[in-house]
Order: sequence, then C-alpha cells, then structure tokens
Amino acid sequence: MKKSILTLVLILCTMLSFAQTPREEIKENIFRSGSNYYAYPGPLQERLTPSPPNYAPFYISHYGRHGSRYLINDSDYDKAFKTLSRADSLNKLTPFGKDVLRRVALIREEAHLRHGELTLRGAEQHQGIARRMIERFPQVFEGATDIDAKSTVVIRCILSMENALHALLRVNPLLQVRHDASEHDMWYMNFHDAQLSEARFAPEIEKQYDEFCKRHQHNDRIMNSLFNDKKYWSNQVNAQDLSYHLFKMASNIQSTELRHEVSLYDVFNEDELYDMWLQTNAWWYINYGPSPMNGGIAPYSQRNLLSVMIAEADSCLRLPHPGATLRYGHEVCVMPLACLLELDDFGKPIADLEMLDDEGWACYKIFPMGCNIQLVFYRPVTGEGDILLKVLLNENEARLPLPPVDGPYYKWSDFRAYFLKKLGDFHL
Repeated sequence: MKKSILTLVLILCTMLSFAQTPREEIKENIFRSGSNYYAYPGPLQERLTPSPPNYAPFYISHYGRHGSRYLINDSDYDKAFKTLSRADSLNKLTPFGKDVLRRVALIREEAHLRHGELTLRGAEQHQGIARRMIERFPQVFEGATDIDAKSTVVIRCILSMENALHALLRVNPLLQVRHDASEHDMWYMNFHDAQLSEARFAPEIEKQYDEFCKRHQHNDRIMNSLFNDKKYWSNQVNAQDLSYHLFKMASNIQSTELRHEVSLYDVFNEDELYDMWLQTNAWWYINYGPSPMNGGIAPYSQRNLLSVMIAEADSCLRLPHPGATLRYGHEVCVMPLACLLELDDFGKPIADLEMLDDEGWACYKIFPMGCNIQLVFYRPVTGEGDILLKVLLNENEARLPLPPVDGPYYKWSDFRAYFLKKLGDFHL
C-alpha cells in the first residue's frame, strides 16, 4: 500500500512539473533559458518503474551528448569583448557597461585556447550518468561483461566517453571495455546530410523565421544600460548581435567553474531573456525538430543512427550477456533522434512558431549538456517471453508511440516493426 501511494505521488509530481509553461520553468530556473547550453540537471525521476514480474534488464543501447563545454569559436567571446572595449576606449560605456566589460574579459580569458573543450563540470556529468546507469541496472554490468563504446572524433566527446568508462570501471573493474573514435563510424555517429540540411532551412523558411525573430527582438533597454550615448550605439553597434553574444556567454557560464564567481544574466530582464530563448527554441525546432514548415524531415537526419541501433540490438539480444553499447556525440544527433522516436510529445508537429511555448515544446528538456537516450532491454528471468524495452530520455522514462505492455515497457518486436517501417517509408 505504501509503495502504491509513493508511486502515485511521484507520478503526480511529474505531471505537475510538466504542466508548467516554459516561461514558468525558465522563471523557476533561469539556466534553462540557455537551451543547448543548459547544464545537465540529472534525472527528474528518482525512482524508475519496477520491471514487470519475471523480467530483468540485460542490455542497454545508448547515445549521449558530450558534457558541458566552453563555447566553440573565438567569435563567441571576441565579438562582445571587442564591441564593448572599443566603446570603452571612446568613453561610451555606462558604469554598468564597464562592469559588464570586466566580466566579459574575465570569461574570455578563462576560455583562452579552450574553445569547444570539455569542462570539469562536463566530465563530472558523464561520471554521474554512468554511475547511475550501473546502479540502476546492475544486472547489465555484472561480471566480465562486454562494454562497446564509441565516440565521434571530437575531443570533448572522446573525453566524455572516457570519463563515463572510468566511472563504470570504478564500480566493476572486471568489465571488458572496447572504446574507439574513428571517421569510420561518422556516417551514423554524426551524419551530415547536405541535401536534408538545405531543405530543412530553405530560404522561404528562413524568411519566416527571421520575421518571427524580429517580433521578439527588444534591445533598446539593454543598449541604453550599457552605453551612455544612444546615437553612438544606434550608429556604431549591431544591437541584436551584441545582445545575442552576451546572451550566449551568459548561458554558457553555467558550464564552467566561473559560475561560482560571475554571471551576465543581469544584462537582461525577465522578458528579454525569455524572448532570446523563444528565438533559439524556434531555430532548433525548425532545424532539428518535427517542424511542418519543412515537412518534418529534420528528425530523419538520424535515420542511420537509429538503423544501426536496431541492427546492433538485434545482434546483441542473441547473446547470453550482451552488456551495453555506448555512443558519445552531439546534441544535433540527440534532439532529432528523440523526435524521430516520437518520445513523449517531441514528435508533435506545430505549424505556428508563436505556439511552440504554448504547446510546451521546449528544447532544454531534450538536449542539455550531457543529454542522453537509453534503450533498456528486458527479458524473462525464467521461461519464454517477449523481449521488452523502455526508453529513458535524460534518465527519465519516456513514452513511445506504441501500445505499452506495462507502464513504460514496450515489446521490442513492436518497436522494431514500427521504426523500421518509418525509416523505410522516408524519402527526401
């Protein structure tokens, strides 16, 4: 009885959390406004649904994004710094603007020659994800079982993989680990489909997106807080570009140890911050989500990845103790894969960009730093029976577009048939 009540309470709490609007969620936790810069929050679901009677987990197929990193390009740090530095040399900054310049310089210096690299927080994220994986599913990692790990060739992904593997080995030193990062596997680990990329953000779509952004760009107050001469910033400063780069830096500080010392969120008020997020959210929805503006083609960028995951599962499920297949890559793979799998409501087509937030479509729920998708397979402990699986998105149980067997558990045969047909029916 106590167990049933606890389960009900957990379900109700989860439902209430998802009932919040993105605006309310961002107000509750400002870091969510960072979208793909949102530092991995860990699982919201502390206790997973118990496996059906007579079933136990025996294999995991996983794809995860690298952990928290520095911004990728010099320009991500230089544009705001140079714009504010030039204005300072001309005595055009307010006292607040001068202090923002001081903080921007500190952030830029801390990231010097580290662009795109994994941060300490990013390493810790993957250690935690791996540790929870082995704690939650100890049967999968028992004894001298095999762990096959692959990464894209990008160093932050490789280091994310290595941090995860070290965490697993600390718990079970007997694990037989293979790890690799090669161009040989990039055709599915980080596939770039040039034709699809061009079609998903065609000129007419870009025009609609630009019009949406203009309705949500409000930079005058920000500029007037930074500069003491309106004529100067009106004529000499690209206000939207400066606001964007300050917002990007503000979002990424949470990934570094400087988060304990400095912030740039005071540059923006609540409405400005939300409007910046709306523009980012819409861009990701069009380019990697199920947007009907381009026919919902973007999720199919990960058709190779899903095909490989199905094929490798077919092979591994024949083994008595298959262990785990772990893959480490990027958010541009995790987001479309989550949409291709139609997890929860992330495969939902929403025609009007202005309705994305009302419909609850928020990119930070899918792809924070360290985001991951885990397919956890179950088989009968004794006797015959169907292979079952459940899907975890960021370590939380997710719904599939299939009839469940029991709670979040689905038949592997149903999953396989549905998605192989979906992949087979796709034509660009």
